[in-house]
Amino acid sequence: MIWELNMADLKDEAWASRLEKIDYAFQPIVNIHTGNTFGFEALLRCHQEAGFSSIDEVFDKAYYDGLLHQVDLSLRRKALEKFASLKAKTSAKLFYNLDNRLFNSMDYSPGNTMDILSGFGYSQDDICFEISEKHQFHDNSDVAKILAAYHSQGFKIAVDDCGTGFSGLQLIYYTEPDYIKIDRFFIQNMENDPKKRLVVSTIVNFAHFMGSLVLAEGVETREEYAQCKAIGCDMIQGYFVQAPTRNIDELKSRYSDIQEISRMDRRNGRFKDRSLIAGEIKYITPVMSDCDMISIVDRFRKEDEATFFPVVNQYEEPVGVIRDSAFKEYIFSKFGRQLLENPSFGKDLSRFITKIPIADIHSSVEKLIETYTQYNNNEGLIMVDDMKYVGLLSTKALLKLINEKNLTVARNQNPLSKLPGNTMIHEYFSESLADMENNYHLAYFDFDNFKPYNDQYGFRNGDRLILMFADLLKKAGMSENRFVGHVGGDDFFICIKGGTRPDVEAQMRKLALTFKKNAESFYDRESIENGYIVAKDREGIQRKIPLITVSVAILELPEKVDRICSIEDAGNIIAMLKKEAKNSGSGLACASIMEFLCMDIHRTEPVPRFFFEDKPDQCRDLKLTRNLISDL
Repeated sequence: MIWELNMADLKDEAWASRLEKIDYAFQPIVNIHTGNTFGFEALLRCHQEAGFSSIDEVFDKAYYDGLLHQVDLSLRRKALEKFASLKAKTSAKLFYNLDNRLFNSMDYSPGNTMDILSGFGYSQDDICFEISEKHQFHDNSDVAKILAAYHSQGFKIAVDDCGTGFSGLQLIYYTEPDYIKIDRFFIQNMENDPKKRLVVSTIVNFAHFMGSLVLAEGVETREEYAQCKAIGCDMIQGYFVQAPTRNIDELKSRYSDIQEISRMDRRNGRFKDRSLIAGEIKYITPVMSDCDMISIVDRFRKEDEATFFPVVNQYEEPVGVIRDSAFKEYIFSKFGRQLLENPSFGKDLSRFITKIPIADIHSSVEKLIETYTQYNNNEGLIMVDDMKYVGLLSTKALLKLINEKNLTVARNQNPLSKLPGNTMIHEYFSESLADMENNYHLAYFDFDNFKPYNDQYGFRNGDRLILMFADLLKKAGMSENRFVGHVGGDDFFICIKGGTRPDVEAQMRKLALTFKKNAESFYDRESIENGYIVAKDREGIQRKIPLITVSVAILELPEKVDRICSIEDAGNIIAMLKKEAKNSGSGLACASIMEFLCMDIHRTEPVPRFFFEDKPDQCRDLKLTRNLISDL
């Protein structure tokens, strides 16, 4: 492609020769929910072949030579030219890094970017400039004006490496970015670092408050991906999706691995709020970001009840809202309409656009409420699906969602203990079976000798015992990697993600022992001294009944194991383990699901191949007792 020379063209032959050796790699930026590619970041490569020791040296030398802007424009063209063949098969954006020193560079001149874009047939919606806080701004007011000019022309702005420098908030303040990229430092090992989770969560909330979307950089593991999604990040970039590549044929418009994880999450009920949210979204026909202001004024007059309209670009991505109040001083002034009809003034819609929070349709109700309450605007939230505008959630709709969510939670709670009930237990059980990337321990608790106690001491005291154990379980489950549920009556459930089998067994034994000791206080002194009560058993026979204890059945689900087993099958296995726990002296039975996969657990005749840990030399005849799901 031949370019006409202008004042910003690179005229230094030595520099031009060196830049010819520079190449670009691209790394995908994908929607965290769908795996669809939203953009590709251009990453400079081959700097050593060009005679530079590092990428930073390329820009440092250009800056000190007074050629930073010219060098940047040459590199920008090179990146866009290579991106052109990729752009032909996707609507993704190019994320291009700007060295913020170029705004103070001696050779800086405005107005070149649109010429470069038009030369490749691009629009301003096709590129996003990444601004880093690596170099501090010398004159914040001038930079703010330049970035405001970029915004007014429709260019997207991203703040890169958010959180790595002390001027980050200042940079966000002046840029009012469309996207905020969280640095890899905070993403790495986030699942094991509560401080990092707090920082990322704070950035996400702050970004959504400003109407910005959040991109997590350097995501490399399934665990980091899951944490980013749980906290509310909108997009991810990193080796978990794909490493940077100079071969554009290796890049995709959709990454099926991310899409499949998302589908699995939906099947497992993690997006159970979506149907609630979708039903409350109201579609308001948006206005285009490049339309003239007179047409918007006329629409406000026709739709006299409307107080605002959403604004979207050519790719249906939301830009913000435009309020009728923004036009009042022009509508009621003597020459206001003539001013709006003036092409040099009336085509710049950006000065009338207000950014409001944007939320993904896959978000939880809790996350939507959190985002809204921090902003507390009159319009509500702009809702997107795969980054495209789908409508608005009004304040009234959000209040309705809160009410419906509370009702749903109440229906799914055990009325006595307020712990999650059968529906939520079933969902978590299903998720655990499906997640083969992590190991789980499913523990089922059942009181021993509870009915005789209830008969003798009354149901009120029986409920007190249940509540006491529920409190013990809540304390044991105070971790994001644990789920506690109340099946009903004296049956409880806890699922532990991660951890070793010996550690889990030790914790459950300690829990059972604590319950046993605490339960003694619910008896009279004589029964405590005797260690039993005289009462009727389940067959109605009067005999000595030991004091209450709890039996624990633990099923281990090892990681990286294809668990070819339904939730009903797993329930049957736990039922067998529960029977063994009650018959054992320890009150605990633990086994790996691997010990059962070689068995046909639907058989009704004895299965002689299973050995329990506390009786390794005895074959036990096991029959399917009852399905755990029928207990649920």
